Amino acid sequence: MTTEDAVQYNERAKLDPSQVRGGGGGASRGGRVAVGGVGGIVIVILALLFGFNPNDLMGAGSANGPQSGEDPFAQCTSGANIKQNRECRFVAYTNSIQAYWSSAMTGYEMTTTRIFPGQVSTACGTATSEVGPFYCPVDKTIYLDTSFFDVLTAKLGATGGDAAEAYVIAHEYGHHISNLAGVLPQVQQAGNESGPNSPQVKLELQADCYAGVWFANATKDKNSPISGLTRDDLNRAVDAAIAVGDDRIQERTQGRVDRESWTHGSSAQRQDWLATGFNTGDPNKCNTFGS
Repeated sequence: MTTEDAVQYNERAKLDPSQVRGGGGGASRGGRVAVGGVGGIVIVILALLFGFNPNDLMGAGSANGPQSGEDPFAQCTSGANIKQNRECRFVAYTNSIQAYWSSAMTGYEMTTTRIFPGQVSTACGTATSEVGPFYCPVDKTIYLDTSFFDVLTAKLGATGGDAAEAYVIAHEYGHHISNLAGVLPQVQQAGNESGPNSPQVKLELQADCYAGVWFANATKDKNSPISGLTRDDLNRAVDAAIAVGDDRIQERTQGRVDRESWTHGSSAQRQDWLATGFNTGDPNKCNTFGS
C-alpha cells in the first residue's frame, strides 16, 4: 500500500488501545443473533440459498490477525505508532468512530473492536471468518477477521485501502448505534424477511448512512487520530460499499440477481445511503425506515 492509498493520521493524537482487542471473544451464551456487516452474512445466506461453499470466497480459515494470547495493540498509544506498526490503524479507526458517537449520541456506550483469526466465541454464538465482520448485540462488540479485507479486494473487486477498512468498521459501529437506539431489536423481532424494502435491508442501509456521517465528521476534532481524508479515500469507501451490495455479490457468485433474497441492499442503495450520511453529516438524516 502506498502513502496515496492511506488515510492521513494525526501523529500527535493519543490512542486508546483498550478499545481494540486481539484473539478470541467471550463465552458463547446464545441470545440474539449477530448482525451481519458489510458482506459477511450475505455470503453465508447465499451459500444456503444457492449451495456454494463460502470457503470459495473466504478461504478455509485465516492465518491473519493476532493469535490467541497476543495483544498487538498494547503499544498503540499515539498516532505516530501507525508508521511503525500498521496494526495500530485499527485503534485509530475505532477511537475516532467512538469519539464522534460519544459526542453525537446521548447515552452512547463505549465498546470494543475484537480482531480474531479464523474463529471466535461470542455472546451470540461461535463464528468463523466466513461470516465476515459482524456486530453482536448481546455483548455489544464488533468482531473482525482482517482477512476479510483481502476478500474485499481479491474476491469482491473493491479497490481497498485504509478508507475502505474504516468504512467496514464504521458500518459495524452503525449497528451499535441502531442497537442503542432500540431499532435493531425491533428489526430482529420482526423476523427474517428479506428483499430490497425489508426491515433487515433498511437496518443495513442505516449502518451505511451512519458510516457516512462519521466520515463527514472524522477530521473536525483537532485531537482526532484521523487528520485528513482525500477524495480518493472517499472514493475507496464508496467503492467498498458498492462491492458488497447484494446484487454485486450475487452476480459474482451466481451470475444472476434475486432481489427477494437481499438482506443488505443493492450496490446503488448502499452507495446512496453512505453518500447521504457523508453529505449531511447528520445522523438524524439516517432514517432509512421512513424513506
